[in-house]
Amino acid sequence: MITLDNVSKSFGRTVAVDEVSFTVDRGEVVGFLGPNGAGKSTTMRLITNFLEPDGGAVLIDGVDVREDPVAARRRIGYLPENNPLYDDMLVVEYLRFVGELRGVELDGPGSALDDAVQATGIAEVFYRPIGELSKGYKQRLGLAAATLHRPDFLILDEPTEGLDPNQRQEIRRLIREVGKEHTVILSTHVLPEVEETCRRIIVIHEGKIVADGSTEDLMAQARDTGTKRTIVIEVKGDDVAGEVVKLSNVDEVTSESQAEGRTRLTLAVGSGPDPRPEIFRLAKQKDWVLWELHEETASLQDLFSQLTR
Repeated sequence: MITLDNVSKSFGRTVAVDEVSFTVDRGEVVGFLGPNGAGKSTTMRLITNFLEPDGGAVLIDGVDVREDPVAARRRIGYLPENNPLYDDMLVVEYLRFVGELRGVELDGPGSALDDAVQATGIAEVFYRPIGELSKGYKQRLGLAAATLHRPDFLILDEPTEGLDPNQRQEIRRLIREVGKEHTVILSTHVLPEVEETCRRIIVIHEGKIVADGSTEDLMAQARDTGTKRTIVIEVKGDDVAGEVVKLSNVDEVTSESQAEGRTRLTLAVGSGPDPRPEIFRLAKQKDWVLWELHEETASLQDLFSQLTR
């Protein structure tokens, strides 16, 4: 549905987006990750035609958005990072204003306005001034405005920035619901949002795409590049660290703590055999009480750090 073909954008000597290419198909919810300054927001603005690329092309169903930018924008809903709103307007006035600009039907059950209000849960603040709304309700309002014209494609740039934990959860729930009806690109550096809402991840770093795939595939890729596995054990016994570090394939004890007479260790292990059976047998031999023994799986944070360090 959306294709970026070798898209580049510079601001003076700064290359913000450097020959970026990827495709997002219909029905996908894609997390677009990157550290601050990586080129996420610039890429979003290129897709929505707020900016024009210096090179390459942004295509919707194979048609360059520059050929008919108005038609392209009709198909895209955009919630920018700063979520510009008119604080002096009532919520109803603002949504009607946006709807009139978009040329959509605003009245009656099942209308675009009614659907947007119900989907984002803003009915209780419908007649309140925008300036009196909490940050969470302002984000909901921005999402309602972005989906008011029932777009095919939804761009969300840092939609939970500045929200408290409860508000973040609500907006994530809304994104999951919206994702059932729209193709979504979610640009963020908040990794739990991606884990909760997205099946596919695209990572950008210094203006270039450094990874693109499902979360599971990218985790497997991270392990295959030689990242050490981590085993956590908690044992009640004597000289636990000294004995465990002697085991085959245990490279080092990376952290150690004592609590309630128990020793808790984090072990870095190589790519060879899993040392957990050996640890279990050692615990029986030494008459240790084994409280915990597990391997920590690679996290999205580990993957992100590996790709963007």
